[in-house]
Amino acid sequence: MKKSILFVCFMSFMVTIMGAANQKAALPDDSTYAVVNISVCNIRETGDFTSGMTTQALLGMPVRVLKYNGWAQIKTPDEYTGWVHRMAIQTMTRGNFEKWNGADKIVVTSAYGFTYEKADHHSQVVSDVVAGSRLKWIGNHGNYYYVSYPDGRKAYIANSIAMPEKVWRSHLKYDANSIVRTARSLVGIPYLWAGISTKGMDCSGFVRTVLFEHDIIIPRDAWQQALVGKKININPDFKNLLPGDLIFFGKKATEDKKEHVSHVAIYIGNERFIHSLGYVHISSFNPKDKAYDKYNLNRLLFAVRFLPYINKEKGLNTTNRNPYYLVK
Repeated sequence: MKKSILFVCFMSFMVTIMGAANQKAALPDDSTYAVVNISVCNIRETGDFTSGMTTQALLGMPVRVLKYNGWAQIKTPDEYTGWVHRMAIQTMTRGNFEKWNGADKIVVTSAYGFTYEKADHHSQVVSDVVAGSRLKWIGNHGNYYYVSYPDGRKAYIANSIAMPEKVWRSHLKYDANSIVRTARSLVGIPYLWAGISTKGMDCSGFVRTVLFEHDIIIPRDAWQQALVGKKININPDFKNLLPGDLIFFGKKATEDKKEHVSHVAIYIGNERFIHSLGYVHISSFNPKDKAYDKYNLNRLLFAVRFLPYINKEKGLNTTNRNPYYLVK
C-alpha cells in the first residue's frame, strides 16, 4: 500500500513538473517574432551563459523566435540560429512586429555612442549603441532625435552620430571605393570570436559589419561567404583582383581532404588587403611592403567578386529586400 501511494505521488509530481516545463517553454503571447533590444546581443550555442558564442545581432534587428524557455532560440536575417537570453530581445505579436518594421527608423552611423534620457549628453544614459543600430523615430528635439526602443523605452540620440534611415539609405553607395573606405574606418578594432559589431569582430564578422554599414546582408561565416557571387582563381601577380573583392584563406585540398576555408579579408588594391586577425589591420602580399604577411600568403585560396550580385542571389541582399525586414 505504501509503495502504491509513493508511486502515485511520484507520478503526480512528474506530471506537475512536465506541465510546468511545457508552460515555461510556451512563447509569450504566442509570439514567434522579436526585435533585438540591446546594442549587441550575444548569440550562443545553447541557452546558457557558459555556452560558446556563435554570432551576434544588433539593436533593432528583427528576428524569428523558434523556441522559448527563459532563453530564446532565434533565427537572424542571415538565417543563423542560436540562443539568446530573454532580456536581449523584445518578443512581439506579428502585428506589432510589422508595425516595428514599417516604422520610420533612425540608424546609428558612428562606430559607438550613447542615447540619453534627455536631449543633453550630460543626462542619464539609456544605453550604448553601435554602427548599424536602429531605433524607431518619434521626432526631433534640437540637435537630437527622439527615439523609441523595441520594448518601448524612450531616449534621445545626437544627430551627429545617426540619421533617418531613408536619408541614410539614399546616400549609400555600393561601389568598391565606398566599401573600402568603411573598412579602413574600422582599423584598430579588436578581434572578437563570433563578433559582428564595432565593439569587436572576427574575420567574417568584420566583412559582415562593413557591409551592414552599407545596408548589405551577407552570410555569416567565412565558408558561407565564399559561396556567394563569382569565384576567382587568383593570378600570381594579383592583377585579376579588384578592390572590394573578398579573398579567402585556409587549407588547400589534398587527396584525402577537401579544401577548408578558415579566414576572409577584403582586397583593397595594390596587393593589399584588410582583415580582422588580432585586430583590424591592413596586410600585404608584397614581400617589399612593410605590411607583408607571409603567413596569409602561404594559405591563400581564392577570391570572390560579390558586388555585382547584391539582391540578385539568395543570401546576399539589402535590408529593404530581406524578408525579415519587410512588412507583409
